[in-house]
Amino acid sequence: MKLISWNVNGLRACVKNGFLDFFTKENADVFCIQETKIQEEQIPFQLDGYYSYWNFAQKKGYSGTAIFSKTEPINVSYGIGMEEHDQEGRVITLEYEPFFLVTVYTPNSQRGLARLDYRMKWEDDFLAYLKTLEKSKPIIFCGDLNVAHQEIDLKNPKTNKKNAGFTSEERDKFSQVLNHGFIDSFRFFYPEQRDAYTWWSYMFNARANNAGWRIDYFCVSAGLKDQLKNVSIYSDVYGSDHCPVGLEVF
Repeated sequence: MKLISWNVNGLRACVKNGFLDFFTKENADVFCIQETKIQEEQIPFQLDGYYSYWNFAQKKGYSGTAIFSKTEPINVSYGIGMEEHDQEGRVITLEYEPFFLVTVYTPNSQRGLARLDYRMKWEDDFLAYLKTLEKSKPIIFCGDLNVAHQEIDLKNPKTNKKNAGFTSEERDKFSQVLNHGFIDSFRFFYPEQRDAYTWWSYMFNARANNAGWRIDYFCVSAGLKDQLKNVSIYSDVYGSDHCPVGLEVF
């Protein structure tokens, strides 16, 4: 089973820059996207052969997620069941027979860490949501988690330690996720690999110089460890300031 996740940073713009070419070429069983930045009336395409699920932010041109699945899930839910978190279209959960699939667009702590306190509350509540689901069956969750976990996960760790996405608070929250039994699938396969990034600033020729961050993930319940087959970072795929990431299981 092949799954792909991509923060498209505006779906309509990404469609103009090759989204459908990549989508068709990869022919994934499930395709998750984050930061769609659209409303229901703005969906730019129909995808034959896929069931489509959308979670739109109340604020126009902001956030939003979607999942396209070849197999119809048993159940679909939107958000994490907490109104304070569910206004921004950040989470979709599909239930399949062997596992839950969750796509998530984690809130950014923003410039000056203006939203760090909210981010900390989100982290605790999202982890609690995952652990509640996991009581029923294992989980695969994916998306833009807006954190580079270790120094190996970004090009310039020393100069970013107080910046959004690499604060000790955010990194500690991701460590808690791993300590609660989830596996960072990329590090499972490639524990020491450097220069493997999924996001690059549009400034300073960052992508051409591969001065990036790894902030897009596939994480799985420990019970699925033996089902992991392969992970991919599609660093040569453009169309967004993020590149897609992939996971093969079963």
